[in-house]
Amino acid sequence: MLDQQKKTDYVSWAVLLIFLLFVVEIAFFHPGLLFSIGLAIALLYIGKQSWPRKRGKVLFWIGGISLVFHVFTMVTARLVIVAGLFYVLWKFFQSKQQPTVIRPVIIEAKDSQGEVIDRKPLFHNVLFGRQTTPEHVYEWDDVNIQTGIGDTVIDVSNTVLPKGEAVIVVRGLIGHVRVLVPYEVETKVVHSAIFGGGTVFGQEARHLLNQTLIYQTPSYQAAERKLKIVTSLMIGHLEVKRL
Repeated sequence: MLDQQKKTDYVSWAVLLIFLLFVVEIAFFHPGLLFSIGLAIALLYIGKQSWPRKRGKVLFWIGGISLVFHVFTMVTARLVIVAGLFYVLWKFFQSKQQPTVIRPVIIEAKDSQGEVIDRKPLFHNVLFGRQTTPEHVYEWDDVNIQTGIGDTVIDVSNTVLPKGEAVIVVRGLIGHVRVLVPYEVETKVVHSAIFGGGTVFGQEARHLLNQTLIYQTPSYQAAERKLKIVTSLMIGHLEVKRL
């Protein structure tokens, strides 16, 4: 909780600093931009008020394009973009060097009503970082996460799947997803990517371009225990391997 509060404070200070840099640049170096930006904001407001009509839409888009153009002519905006790109690359490098290991703790929840039990998920939604299941035996729970930049490793050999269909759903921006599946588990894989590739039980598909792959083992439908893997990546690679 304290770490999250610190992160929020850092973001607040960063936003305040960027705002001050914009004010200083406009006030001392480009005072004429104040009128242009004000006019663009006024067009946005008028267009929004008259949005159902064609004139409102035209004014709104003229104001929006004009505002973006004037903001990106400023040095501060370019510095923010460059700093943001460097930050993304740095976090991506960190995620490769320092993976986050998920160690679930099984706690029996006290439930006097007998209706709902609070359970802790194996994975969490993260913007940056690498997540992986622990090396020791753990209790299975279906996985349904959204990731930003980083890799996800799920080892199903260290758990016991329940009867029926266990599900893994991973949606991410940039990174790789690796799933290790025991030999006796029947599996279905649905993978889509804007750009990337996939390897499922030795079958490789390279250079995916806005495509979807579907693989299924022969006895999947009739299996008592089975695993369904659904992944969606903007840029990345999926590997499903027997272990």
